[in-house]
Amino acid sequence: MSNIKIFENKKIRAQWDAQKEDWFFSVVDVVGVLSGSVNPTDYLKKLRKRDTLLGDYIGTNCPHVEMPTQTGKLRKTLVANTQQVLRIIQSIPSPKAEPFKLWLAEVGSDRLNEIADPEKAIVRGADYYRAKGYTEGWINQRLQTIEMRKELTDEWKERGIELEKDYAILTNEMTQAWSGLSVKEYKALKNLKKENLRDSMTNIELVLNMLAEVTTTGISKAEKPKSFEENKSVARRGGNIAKDARISYEKEIKKSVISPLNSKTKKLLDIKPENDDNKE
Repeated sequence: MSNIKIFENKKIRAQWDAQKEDWFFSVVDVVGVLSGSVNPTDYLKKLRKRDTLLGDYIGTNCPHVEMPTQTGKLRKTLVANTQQVLRIIQSIPSPKAEPFKLWLAEVGSDRLNEIADPEKAIVRGADYYRAKGYTEGWINQRLQTIEMRKELTDEWKERGIELEKDYAILTNEMTQAWSGLSVKEYKALKNLKKENLRDSMTNIELVLNMLAEVTTTGISKAEKPKSFEENKSVARRGGNIAKDARISYEKEIKKSVISPLNSKTKKLLDIKPENDDNKE
């Protein structure tokens, strides 16, 4: 993906942080596009003075990274991730920023409705998949995997796991055990960044991942691990059960099931697009 984003025919410099797995955008570029100011640097300074809470927020959260200028030279540039950009947009009194503010209000309203009625989140997720061109069979299969994932995270929560980074560590242990790749390596193989890994798995990859999650959940419920290290051990053991299944299957088909295919190649992911019977 390019490090230059285009919005209303204007360029916004962006940089992917592989360590944090997040995109960072030039704050000055974003402000320039949404404010229409001919001097976005000065506009940002005035904005931070007018909204002191924003000034503190940017100073605390937004880092500086090297980005190329118009002349091609690298200069330290104030950047923000998507969440931080959306916070900045809220302080820009411009008609161009208004659609984003309305969208944020809509998203916030939807999220509150989903907290009150979680089924709405499932329906919304299915609608997103349909909009991306997935078939009903694919959507139903993925929703099942989401339910299994939730059972696993609920079990981890029951064992005292609460921090998001700890969930990520346990998931990584399990994934590496069955696939031989860390989550980051797996996503790199499939050329993914922010995208969900399971959405780019073939049917067999998905089944093996589900097996790892189900067995990890079962072992955890049986043994009730008390420490984080014990939970890591259980995650590896659950992953190893799926690894054994993977190795046995690979011996039969004489090739690896770990695939570089991603969601951009839906037909190759064993997904048959709707109304595509007559196409190659």
